[in-house]
Amino acid sequence: MDREQLDLESARVMFLRVSDAMVASKDLLTELDRAIGDSDHGIGMARGFEAVRRELERPPFGSVGALLHCIGTALLRSMGGASGAVFGTLFRGGGARLHDERALTSAALARFLEDGLEAVQARGGARTGDKTMVDALEPAARAARARAGEPLARALPAVAEAARLGVERTRDLVARMGKARTLGERALGHVDPGAASVHLILRAMAEFVSASASEEASAGTGAGEA
Repeated sequence: MDREQLDLESARVMFLRVSDAMVASKDLLTELDRAIGDSDHGIGMARGFEAVRRELERPPFGSVGALLHCIGTALLRSMGGASGAVFGTLFRGGGARLHDERALTSAALARFLEDGLEAVQARGGARTGDKTMVDALEPAARAARARAGEPLARALPAVAEAARLGVERTRDLVARMGKARTLGERALGHVDPGAASVHLILRAMAEFVSASASEEASAGTGAGEA
């Protein structure tokens, strides 16, 4: 059974799981950033999502937009630096037009990623090919729009996979923004940590929705057998 959408409480719990995943990814992201940056991306993301987790322990949220705005604000206030600005902007900008949404659907996911991408690009000026988070976010947004009419449990894995492929493509890019820009061709062969973070967030979302769909299916089967 494909889960069509998440109600607000389920979406809140999903982002708690996302926060756990991002905190657990601190060492991985630190290693990725050590190759082409300041080695602080993993620390910043973990700090940011620890703050998100604290904020999400205090429901309720009246809409998907309010939930995303809360996440973005927590990231902006806790992380600092360029990563805090762009990831905070992703969530705040992505939720700006979702304040009437009472469930996270595939269409709402597409709006979140499209509007978040637009906000991130307006803030920092990054474009696809610059070896930044945009290289994962832009294909994820396109995949989400293509699957906006599908159940969320079917759309999210495809969106996460599009982001993963975007991350892999950053290996072949010379950075045109940020600290990695100074490395020139020495950055070749290394993925962008910000792009990797986008993928990890979407992967954790997809894993939560898939697991919850499986649990619902199992519960339904058990009830039928009883």
